[in-house]
Amino acid sequence: MNQPVPKTKEQLDIKKNLEVLAGSVQYVKGIGPKRAQILKRLGVENIMDLLYYIPREYSDRSEIIPIAELKNLEGEVTIKGEVVAIQELRPKRGMKIIKVAIHDGTGLAFGVWFNQPYIKNQFKNGDKVIFSGKVNLKNYYRYRKIELNNPVYENLKSEEHVHTKRIVPIYPLTEGLTQKKIREMIKKAIDGYLHYMPDLIPDFFREKFGLMPIDLALKSIHFPENRSLLEEAKRRLIFEDFFLLQMGILVKRKIIQSDKRGYACKEDQKLVKDFLNSLPFTLTNAQKRVWEEISKDLQRDKPMYRLLQGDVGSGKTVIAALTLIKGIENGLQGALMAPTEILAEQHYLSLKEWFDVLKIRIELLTGSMKKKSKERILKELKDGKIDLLIGTHALIQEEVQFHKLGVVVIDEQHRFGVHQRDLLRKKGLHPHVLVMTATPIPRSLALTIYGDLDLSVIDELPPGRKPVITLQRGPEARDKIYSFVKEQLNQGRQAYVVCPLIEDSDVIEVESAIRMAEYLSNEVFYDYRVALLTGQTPRDERDKIMRDFRDGKVDILVATTVIEVGVDVPNASIMIIEDAQRFGLAQLHQLRGRVGRGHAQSYCILIGEATTPEGERRLKAMVETNDGFKIAEEDLAIRGPGEFFGTRQHGLPEFKIANLIRDWQVLEQVRREVKDLLDKSPDFINSDLLKVVLKMRFKGSFV
Repeated sequence: MNQPVPKTKEQLDIKKNLEVLAGSVQYVKGIGPKRAQILKRLGVENIMDLLYYIPREYSDRSEIIPIAELKNLEGEVTIKGEVVAIQELRPKRGMKIIKVAIHDGTGLAFGVWFNQPYIKNQFKNGDKVIFSGKVNLKNYYRYRKIELNNPVYENLKSEEHVHTKRIVPIYPLTEGLTQKKIREMIKKAIDGYLHYMPDLIPDFFREKFGLMPIDLALKSIHFPENRSLLEEAKRRLIFEDFFLLQMGILVKRKIIQSDKRGYACKEDQKLVKDFLNSLPFTLTNAQKRVWEEISKDLQRDKPMYRLLQGDVGSGKTVIAALTLIKGIENGLQGALMAPTEILAEQHYLSLKEWFDVLKIRIELLTGSMKKKSKERILKELKDGKIDLLIGTHALIQEEVQFHKLGVVVIDEQHRFGVHQRDLLRKKGLHPHVLVMTATPIPRSLALTIYGDLDLSVIDELPPGRKPVITLQRGPEARDKIYSFVKEQLNQGRQAYVVCPLIEDSDVIEVESAIRMAEYLSNEVFYDYRVALLTGQTPRDERDKIMRDFRDGKVDILVATTVIEVGVDVPNASIMIIEDAQRFGLAQLHQLRGRVGRGHAQSYCILIGEATTPEGERRLKAMVETNDGFKIAEEDLAIRGPGEFFGTRQHGLPEFKIANLIRDWQVLEQVRREVKDLLDKSPDFINSDLLKVVLKMRFKGSFV
């Protein structure tokens, strides 16, 4: 595993055990190469993965019910008895039914299997067996026979019951795998390998929180003897997930900060002061506080690594500009990376206005740029003639070389992977890094995902901003909505109309931007100036349309989500979102953020009707609050953290059992304890074993 060798005998023993657990799952008795390939689809590759393959739910088959009491029972039941008859029926061509009758002294019941002829060879008269399954009440009412369709069965000769007569685990499956098979595999792994599993939580931690040892926890999470042990096992493993997570974050943080000397900037000089004086507004208190935090970071010789969070329209761009200017006036180059060309272009246009006045040389680099322009920019960048380069993923290409990159700003961080963030950082010698997101993240989650970064939050909107009034209406209300829009346009305001598709689709019935633009300009707003903007609009034309809209030469801008991030147009006071139920909550909130930037009252009208409970929750949340952090909490609750961020893409560790929303209090508790542990025993984090375990548990995506 390319890790330094542990020193003590105890550590060496643990390392040997971990090497066994890192072995391929095919070596577990009864698995082999073919089944190992099936398990790989479930993310189970080594023996430790199999031990930690947690059931999704449980079926309580521990209570044996007398057959005579089954007549009115619904749901799953467990019975036991002696086999008294085995029958194979062929009611029609191509169908075989196997019936096995059992008697328990109180009555007779039948296990019934369809087209599984091998079943009859599993039983013989006189066998003592257990059946678990659902009673077919329809047949009982019709024929007065008690039947269980396709029951799970076990022979009572077996000393240990895996599938019946206990609380039974139910696992996520894939093609080629049955519940019975995976239970047997995990049982073999527990019997053969559980004793190799080291306890990853220190003894004093376990004692302090009353946590069971790992061997009992894993045994009880798969095959609990009772409900109480199951709950204790869950508690132990949730704690372990968060313990390893926090250790991983701190290991990562230590790697980033260890002995690296960054560029120490001087206190604010002329350029920063001139920039602040040139602004037509004063910073909010939240912006001032955040700038002070960043400014102090930049003045240290350790590289800054900070996350800037702020709701839509809170003024993050000004803070990013200040950060870059401070680096530039200290002789460093800056880089700003955005996830899309249109967002990179918008940053370029807005920063160019500010930076030209300060005589700062700024350029834009994107994938679609002509070869000649690109070559010129790359040469001037390497020669140190460009102070700030703005771009997309194009910035991390190999041929991009800076003269002295000292400040990196990454916008909409959640759209980039951790790997991409690191690639840009490596273009300089330990540059200061500021990552920004307009997707507010609940604090507990921010500490989890960006725990290796310091956190700054702009939690205040500029003064004079009125909350956007948000309404939801059905498609039948369009005429009224359009009349209202005309009233607003006649007062000199402007409007956005956002559609989910560019062109009409035969597959999905939703409004397309092209058809909507034609309809509005020809049928409804023929006295007004209507323009269309999509991701396919050529760049020059796109810039012109956005400038015209900003300058008031366009009244209504029909667009796709390309305007989710865009130019600040204070005069635009209406946002209409067509088929609003088709958008995600964070996206709806981002779109709403395009209005409400001026002094006039602004409106966001969601046209559409939810077809799912989740869709209903999204639209309800939009109508009820403008607070981005509340929106994020709700979005997270609806979608769950993996989907909220895109697990693979953003380096969010995949927990075995913990849930960031449900278990956030445990996370906070563990975080405090781990910090306390490391304050008292800083060497704990240097453990090579810890790094081996983190790599095995989080598959290298995280540390």
